[in-house]
Amino acid sequence: MTINESDSSHPSSPEINPEDEFANGRTDNSLLTEGLGKKQLAVQSFLKTNIIRGTALLQRNSSLQVAITPRILLFTSLAIAITIISIVINNSFLGIVATLATLILSLLILFPWLQDVIQEWFSPQDRNVFIGLIGIFVAIIGLFRFTNLGNSLLRWGRRINWDASGTLAEWFGALGQIAIAIIAVYVAWRQYVISKDLTIQQNLLTVQQNIITQQQTIDSYFQGVSDLVLDEEGLLEDWPQERAIAEGRTAAIFSSVDGSGKAKILRFLSRSKLLTPLQRDRRLGRAILDGSGGYAEDRLEGVRVIDLGVMLAGADLADNDLRWTDLSEANLIRSNLNNCDLVKANLSRTILYDANLSNADLNGVRLFYGLVEQASPRSRTEPPNYETGEHTGAVIENANFTNAQRMSESTRYYCCAWCGEKTRSTIPGGCEGIPNKLGR
Repeated sequence: MTINESDSSHPSSPEINPEDEFANGRTDNSLLTEGLGKKQLAVQSFLKTNIIRGTALLQRNSSLQVAITPRILLFTSLAIAITIISIVINNSFLGIVATLATLILSLLILFPWLQDVIQEWFSPQDRNVFIGLIGIFVAIIGLFRFTNLGNSLLRWGRRINWDASGTLAEWFGALGQIAIAIIAVYVAWRQYVISKDLTIQQNLLTVQQNIITQQQTIDSYFQGVSDLVLDEEGLLEDWPQERAIAEGRTAAIFSSVDGSGKAKILRFLSRSKLLTPLQRDRRLGRAILDGSGGYAEDRLEGVRVIDLGVMLAGADLADNDLRWTDLSEANLIRSNLNNCDLVKANLSRTILYDANLSNADLNGVRLFYGLVEQASPRSRTEPPNYETGEHTGAVIENANFTNAQRMSESTRYYCCAWCGEKTRSTIPGGCEGIPNKLGR
């Protein structure tokens, strides 16, 4: 048995022909198209029937109008001629009849035009108001005509002493002048209100424009600092002069943005490790990697790319998000941090003298290193000890902690111990049993 015979002994599997599939698909599409075509033909026949009926009706109406209009014009011309003849021959009866006929026929001719004018120039609401006013006027005339209201008014008018009415007229004249003055004051007040609203809207537009301009300035600053301190491989390449220029740019932009802009810049610099003291190569001054994908920190001898210094002294940062920001060793004297979110913020060795921290969220905030019992504020002469906590704390004397949120026990202990007697009364939870280590 040959291979061909063995193949032919088994039933051959049906082969799929793409052309047959295309043909079948084309058949299905043709059936669908045929069904849709029948529906479209039915709709088109229905529309054609209605159009033919409407056209026939319009043709009948137009033929009727063509048939009637010459007759009306003829009768109107005849009535006008009879009216003129009646005036010439002075025939009253014939003149009245011709005049009425002329009036009626003229109204019939002008009625379609008047109807179009009324529909074009007056809305249905205006027509309703007009009919209502005519109704009121006619009703008032009917009241005077069919009731004794008119006679009563006449009798009341006869009893009035019209000699004394001159004085009343003067009083009414004075009242009119007062009313005119009141109207003038009202108009002036409305003009003031409108002008005030326009001024408010203009101020809002100005504020929005300032916000857009400020955001563009901040974006340009971000790009400029990134290009300045990063090399082509994205590593920190901040030589001393580059750090000085970055600090100068930061100081300049802090003076030209509001609190929200300052908070955005601080978040950018902090999360970019530009405010953190980094471990440096002693010779090259470049930052050293920590071996886990980041830069190694060195709190004692590290160098910051940007040292804030006194840039934020007295700054208004109220109602802003400062989470996870590194503000260590910054000078925030007399700054306003009211209602700020300071979760996980690093404020070690930060000068917060006379700062406002009321209503701030202090959950996880770092004010010191080491043990709270041994921690103390920074010193001008003594170096910090990050193991014991000596001289690693923030200066919080005379700070305001009224209604501070989520303050931990260690943070509360440090604040009570080193904030001074004036501030101890503002710390949530009180300072009972905690010594005043500041001594004043």
